[in-house]
Amino acid sequence: MRWTLKPQPAHNKVKQLAEALSINEVIASLLVQRGVESFEQAKQFFRPSLSDLHDPFLMKDMDRAVRRIEQAIANNENILVFGDYDVDGTASVALVSSYLRSYYENVDTYIPDRYTEGYGVSFAGIDYAYDNGCSLIIALDCGIKSIDKVEYATAKGIDFIICDHHRPGDTLPLAVAVLDPKREDCTYPYDELCGCGIGFKLVQALAGRRGLAINDLIPYLDLVATAIAADIVPITGENRVLAKFGLEVINANPRPGIRALIRNIKKQELCINDVVFIIAPRINAAGRIRHGKYAVELLTEFNLEQAEECASQIELLNADRKGLDKQMTIEALRQIEERAETNCFTTVVYNENWHKGVLGIVASRLTETYYRPTLVFTKSGDRLAASARSVKDFDIYNALEACAEHLEQFGGHMYAAGLTLKEEQFPDFKARFEAVVAETIDPALLTPEISIDAEITFSQITPRFYRILKQFEPFGPGNMTPVFLSRNLKDTGFGKPIGADESHLRLFIKQQGTEGFPAIGFGLAAKKELACNGNAFDAVYSVDENVWNGQASLQLRLRDIRCED
Repeated sequence: MRWTLKPQPAHNKVKQLAEALSINEVIASLLVQRGVESFEQAKQFFRPSLSDLHDPFLMKDMDRAVRRIEQAIANNENILVFGDYDVDGTASVALVSSYLRSYYENVDTYIPDRYTEGYGVSFAGIDYAYDNGCSLIIALDCGIKSIDKVEYATAKGIDFIICDHHRPGDTLPLAVAVLDPKREDCTYPYDELCGCGIGFKLVQALAGRRGLAINDLIPYLDLVATAIAADIVPITGENRVLAKFGLEVINANPRPGIRALIRNIKKQELCINDVVFIIAPRINAAGRIRHGKYAVELLTEFNLEQAEECASQIELLNADRKGLDKQMTIEALRQIEERAETNCFTTVVYNENWHKGVLGIVASRLTETYYRPTLVFTKSGDRLAASARSVKDFDIYNALEACAEHLEQFGGHMYAAGLTLKEEQFPDFKARFEAVVAETIDPALLTPEISIDAEITFSQITPRFYRILKQFEPFGPGNMTPVFLSRNLKDTGFGKPIGADESHLRLFIKQQGTEGFPAIGFGLAAKKELACNGNAFDAVYSVDENVWNGQASLQLRLRDIRCED
């Protein structure tokens, strides 16, 4: 692991903010690192408000989208709400369709089949709209590159409104409206919304025209927060506001579908990480193993008993997903080892029998193991399909763009993407992808990095210090959990591996002149000899809270330890 101490802010800025807020300079430094430099900015950071949300009509084409939907309702047209099969897509469809249905009946939904239609807008979906008399399709979390699909729909007399957050190509589809803050000609103040976030802005605009206030839309924010967490978008700006209030809904009064998913979770308050690791995988399991429409049914079901039945079925699908994930990861790791490709700049594996729905998860597992830009391929009809995952600070989308001559189609983000190609293109693509990454990646990026916010002593870790850190939540990209470095530490002699497979490390760490703290290092059991031999060591960690028998106490969540420099 590379330990990298972030550049420390100018001391005069830190000191001024510490005095203005009556906080210590460590906390003030963390705030300045996050762009918070004044009392007013701190107030907005610690006390986000729905009034901080931007006017949705600042988004390019929003007025056109709203007018077309209002026209459809006035003319009693059938509307089809279309979305991708992942969490962001299904949550988007659930959000927009349930809002429209609250005052208009002729609304249908459509999620493409991952296996027969693939990602994004599909010809089959447009045919479904035509066969069912739909004259308007609202596409969510997809469509920004669907130029041919929109032309096909137009020829059938169907209009399109596209709500997407992916990077556009050189040409935009000729839709009635294209809502995407990443459009070069869009001056919307915040361009990091997920697909569901853009769907919410559309709903916000529609609701405003009907005289509704932003508070009337709070019940929909559990969906938005779930999509924000699952899509790993920055928890900054509007996303931070939407995530914070969405988490409040999830914890206080979630929709029946989400309530059913978390009914067995024995935790007083769920955080963003719980959404990422508990709620999101279950919603995703529907599209991965069977069909994304089951996720939409769950998220739009308002009868709790029916929602619990849907959730039980999805729990079974998630169990199947876990089994596939485990087996495919074992097979992929074996393939890499047998081919002796661990010295490559990339990891590319292929098995025609692998389940398409789990490729992304396996790609993430391989990235964790070998820390290389990773592609996992399987057979999909007469094509090969893959999920791509990257390492920190390397743009895998740009790398794929440089290989476009070998691809049928691709799309995604800096760190995750999907692609398809002809089987005969695979060898040339694999060689080209390896060459592009080898030429463009900084070799240092092939070693995992721990980014450290500040070096502190144990004496600075107090209950008040932790209470203020808690107010930095919700955490996520752009506002990660603060990570600290402390030096010259020693275990008190009680350190030991723990867990069913003894892969975790439990320590009680002291620093000279302090009482010390319990510490847990998940996956760090291999560091036992280093930490428990009586010698001093350095550690990077976050400050956490452990609740046992109703009593809360501070503990350290270890990220890594090493011998003192």
